Amino acid sequence: MTMTTDDMASFCKRKGFVYQNSEIYGGMSGFFDYGPLGAEVKNSIKQSWWRFFIHQREDCIGIDGSIISHPTVWKASGHVDCFEDIMLVCSKCKEKIRGDTHIEDELKIAADGMKVAEINQLVREHNLKCPKCKGDFEEANDFNLMFKTQVGPSQDSKATAYLRPETAQLIFTNFRLATDNMRMKLPFGIAQVGKAFRNEISPRNFLFRCREFEQMEIEYFIHPKGLNDCPFFEEVKDHEIVYYSAKMQDEKREMEKATVGKLVTDGVIKTTWHGYWLAMAHKWYVSLGAKSENFRIRQHLDTEKSHYALDTWDLEYNFPFGWKELIGMANRTDFDLSQHIKFSKKDLSLFDEETKEKIVPHVVAEPSFGVDRSFLIFMFDAYVDDKERGNIVLKLHPKLAPIKASVFPLVNKEGLPELAKKIYKELRMDFNVTYDQSGSIGRRYARSDEIGTPLCITVDFDSKEDGTVTVRDRDTTIQERVKIDDLKNIIDAKLRT
Repeated sequence: MTMTTDDMASFCKRKGFVYQNSEIYGGMSGFFDYGPLGAEVKNSIKQSWWRFFIHQREDCIGIDGSIISHPTVWKASGHVDCFEDIMLVCSKCKEKIRGDTHIEDELKIAADGMKVAEINQLVREHNLKCPKCKGDFEEANDFNLMFKTQVGPSQDSKATAYLRPETAQLIFTNFRLATDNMRMKLPFGIAQVGKAFRNEISPRNFLFRCREFEQMEIEYFIHPKGLNDCPFFEEVKDHEIVYYSAKMQDEKREMEKATVGKLVTDGVIKTTWHGYWLAMAHKWYVSLGAKSENFRIRQHLDTEKSHYALDTWDLEYNFPFGWKELIGMANRTDFDLSQHIKFSKKDLSLFDEETKEKIVPHVVAEPSFGVDRSFLIFMFDAYVDDKERGNIVLKLHPKLAPIKASVFPLVNKEGLPELAKKIYKELRMDFNVTYDQSGSIGRRYARSDEIGTPLCITVDFDSKEDGTVTVRDRDTTIQERVKIDDLKNIIDAKLRT
């Protein structure tokens, strides 16, 4: 039986990964709290991403922008006027749902990018009803997704600000400062990890669509004349990926697999830079244990594409509810910097030493990763209902596992708990480990398997005599006798796999 998002939500709650926000008061739709284990996994995802895309590269730097900014930031970006979804309201029970997702659910057609008139026409043609009470819908209308707030004691409109709906704009407003401080030369990227807020009409599918979420995002800047001057492309040109171009979608063809190099050569992906960043995003997920076959890249149709985008691709994952966006990656050209130059009257251009002229860099790609959606796919791909063991095994990559090792005394007597606690305290100085002496060894193994602990360390009577312990591997269940003095090196090696 295929696991659903409801099944995963139940598992995450039961094991301490994710809780419904404010559950004791009935909860709030679209808001979730990460429990003790979930917080560890989430932090590991962000740390791994930062190492992979920032620390291990010479061409990327990071910032950490504020959640609330000057309201003109969002006027310049277009969010105040254009950041909207289409809302359907039931005339009977007043249930509010998102129009395009209701069309997709009921008619099984792509509806992303449809306008209000198109939604209303399809509702009438197919006599679509409210899913809650079967009542008729009122005329659809646009709904702005930004959360408003007040800054300072004043309640007038001049004090109105917004919780940021994305992290990208703070990169653009800080562009010159960060670039000058770090003496960056094109091409280069500026990254940020942080919270974003969208007042979703109908949050759904657990962590997939929330009102509060977290992003890991890079804006990668290039010279306007360097659209295909990616010096790293050789590293990824042979990387294979399943793709679904706009043409294939229009012609109702099946998706196919090809190398990134071929897709760029054939003009399916328009620039080497775009191909490079799509490949790197896919490689990062797979490097942390996600299953390659569950991913594809899909090109936006003209009706979906933002007005400023030269080309847009999504890295999608095959969720239990279908192929859905995991990463959006647009070639934004110079739209954002030009808009902020226009609204702020500040110079955000760079000086080109070769041509001796000022240029406004282009954003050739903006790999925007959802932290919560990433958490969800790592959990789905790690979850195994092991019939032979009779319990769940959460095969998270060791780098993401919330607990790196568990230490057990074989029995609770004859000095074994004392020795096990000594080992536990020494390991805890370097790793997140736990100590467990409750129940049988089999039950303790099962508890560790279910939360994804890669290694279990058992202290027995021989440990007191020869200074060795048994280390059991989560995935293979193979047990190995090792020296206590080697445990830190063994755990460290496991985390580097």
